[in-house]
Parts: sequence; structure tokens; C-alpha cells
Amino acid sequence: MKRTSPGKRTSRWSPAYVATALMTLVLVGLPAPAGAAGPADPGGIRVTATTATSARLAWTAPTDDQDVVAYEIRGGDTVLKTLTGTPPATSATVTGLACATPFTLSVVARDAAGDSSPASGPVSFSTTACQAADGGVPGTPTTLSGGWSVPWGTYWMPDGTSALVTERDTFKVFKVTPAGTRTEVGTVPQTVGTGGEGGLMGVAVDPNWATNRYVYFMHTAAEGNRVARMTYNGTTLSGYTVLLQGIRKNRYHNGGRLLFGPDGFLYASTGDAQQPALAQDRNSLNGKILRLTTTGAAAPGNPYGTHVFSYGHRNPQGMAFDRNGRLWASEFGEVTTDELNLIKSGNNYGWPTCEGTCNVAGMTNPKKTWSTAEASPSGIAVVRNVLYMASLRGERLWRVPITGDTENVGTATAYYIGTYGRLRTVTKAPGADQLWLTTTNADANGGQGPGSDRIFRVTIT
Repeated sequence: MKRTSPGKRTSRWSPAYVATALMTLVLVGLPAPAGAAGPADPGGIRVTATTATSARLAWTAPTDDQDVVAYEIRGGDTVLKTLTGTPPATSATVTGLACATPFTLSVVARDAAGDSSPASGPVSFSTTACQAADGGVPGTPTTLSGGWSVPWGTYWMPDGTSALVTERDTFKVFKVTPAGTRTEVGTVPQTVGTGGEGGLMGVAVDPNWATNRYVYFMHTAAEGNRVARMTYNGTTLSGYTVLLQGIRKNRYHNGGRLLFGPDGFLYASTGDAQQPALAQDRNSLNGKILRLTTTGAAAPGNPYGTHVFSYGHRNPQGMAFDRNGRLWASEFGEVTTDELNLIKSGNNYGWPTCEGTCNVAGMTNPKKTWSTAEASPSGIAVVRNVLYMASLRGERLWRVPITGDTENVGTATAYYIGTYGRLRTVTKAPGADQLWLTTTNADANGGQGPGSDRIFRVTIT
């Protein structure tokens, strides 16, 4: 039932009220003129979550909510968010707020006649601390852990208490704490080497590991490369289930990176197995970035109804998502040009027709290129909107800033040239502007003995 509250509404326009409204960003609804009819005001307003730039509100519908067709969240005279429906939802997230700033929030109900309720009782809160600005540069690496032999994949547990690290040639899996303590937790069954770049490669931890205890590996087996799942209880690995096979192997060009996306699906990079034509064959799993469910099925929404997410790749070994949920991948060229690509569903990245930038209709050019002597890239990671790319032959870490929220990148800068040898994998540490960086000097190209590789900690400042 509607009501009229002329006395209450007039008091809201008192000089004291107006002065307060002008001094504080108050998300309130402008009340209807005195004497006008409108819904009752919403009640029980509360803030259920905050970030640096947003807040989630919830409230109780007014008693006459059958007449309500919209809720408005306002800042002074400005409507920041409008919810409509029959009836509209009684919760919403307001975005675009200033970080580390106090706010007072109120909600207004509006009916079909355009009449507004009084503002709900206000609730106050502050947004969280401001995020570090885009950019930063890598500091001097410090040794986190030594005694490794070709550490290939690194993936943090969802709780941030440790990471899993694979050794390509020993087929072993280790748990490594933030302090650098290393504990072997098992091996991956049926793994074989190729005398080159095959073996135990990528690792990924299920986002729901706390309940299902699943971890995933990409490895070389007798018939080819596989994606497999195992159970990890925090101490040991057990069980073994093949999720996807039929990915051809060769001495080189096996791809091998695994990464969960913000969509909850598992992404896997595969090489062309030294058969370039496979990269353009959409019926082949090679020369692709694949997208699959945690049971090994093709993910819903894949562009061709198969596991294939993108194609035309030679040997992609690095994948990382940026803050906008976009996938970037690094890729080995053949003799002239290595690539950094922005991966989009269904796109063709050109190999073997194109190496680097070309002007062929239907093929997607890279966002950045290097000579193979400067890069030969493997892992990549994103920190503060900057891509970091580990380079093998180039023996350096490349820093590539993303230009704001665009699809472009800025000038690439090299760090540690020749100082630490071949750099394989770079991974962001959770909750910190920090990277873990691994070497691959104990392989055939590095020429150093077993146990000569290290994991470094790099702080971005």
C-alpha cells in the first residue's frame, strides 16, 4: 500500500541535510516532492563485500514491493546503478568507486508511476586499499631453491601455501613452500622422455582442489602426449586417469603448458610435433591451444565443437591471463621470429604459412616479435599489467607492458641477459608482486650437470 509522508520528506531538504549531502558522496535517492505518493523506503541496507573499486549492497524490499519496478543507487544527484524487474533484485554491485575512500550508501525504490520512496537508512564503509599502479620493474633475483634438474612446470595451490613443481626429465613432482623448502610428493606414471623437449611438462591445480584434490599434468607417454589427472592430498600423489590423448609427440615441439582460466576450464598448449601441417589441421590436436573440462571433454563454447580453442601454432610453451581475463601465449619461431600472441577463440595464428607478422587474410598477427637468438620463449606471467617472458636461447627475462586495458603492448625490455643461463618458467606468486623464475641449464642445450638448476624469487618494485 502506498503512503504519503509530507513531513518526513520536507525535513530531508533542510539546510543541514543539503550541506551534508554536498560534503559526502552519499548514494541516495532524491525524494519525491512533498506530498507526492511513492513506495515505502527499502530497509536493512548492508554492505556484503568490498574491493578497492567496488562494493556489493543488499537490502530488504519495502512492504509494498509489489508496486516497485526499480531500485536506484545514487551518488548525490547521480544515479550510479539502476535495477529493474518484477520485482527487481535486492542486491547489486556498485563499481567505479575510488579506492581507500569512505562512502555512505542508500537505496531508493521507484514505482511504475515514477514516484520515488524516501532513501533507505544509510550504511557507511570504506573501499579497500588502492592497488599498486601498473608497471614496476624486476629486482635482482635471489635463490629460493637449488639442486634442480630441468624444473619445467610451476603452479601454486589455491590457498597459496605452496606450489607444485615438475622436473621434465626425472618425471618427479615436488611441493615447494614460499620459504623454498622442497619435498618430493610423487611421480607421474607412464611418462617417457623423447631425448629432447618431451617428458613431464605442465602442471595445474584444480581451482576446487580443497574439495576434489585434483591436479593435472601434461606429459609424454608411449603413444604421444597426454593430459592426465591425479589426486594430491597435500602430501602425496595417487591415482592416475588419462583425460586426453592423441596429441602427437616428437623429440621437440611438444608444447606442454597447462593453465586454468577464469572460466574454470583447463587450457593446454600443444606443439606441431615437428609436422608443421598439423598446425593448420583443425582435426588435429597438435599446433593448438586446447580448452577442456576437468573430465577431459571439449569445453562448452569451443569454436569448432572440439577441444581446439585456437590453431596455427608452432610450439607455444607459455600462457597467462591478464586482469581482463584475456589469454596471452608465447611461441617459438623456426629460424627467424618468436612471438607473443593475444589468443582469441577460433583464431588462426598462421604457422606454417606465417612466422611472425604477415599479411595473409584470416591469420592473426602477433602483438610482439623477437629474433630467436633474443628469446626462444617458454613461460610467461602477468604482474601489475606487465607481461614477463622467460627466454631459453636468449638467456634473459623480457618485460612487456600491456597498454592499459587495450589489446596493445609497449616497448619490451630485457633483464639478466646471460647472467643466469636458460630461463624456462616464470610464475606470479599469489598475494605479492613477486615472480618465481626457473632455469633450464641441466638440459642438453644448457650443458650443465644434474642438480645445477635453480628457482629464483624476483620482487617487482
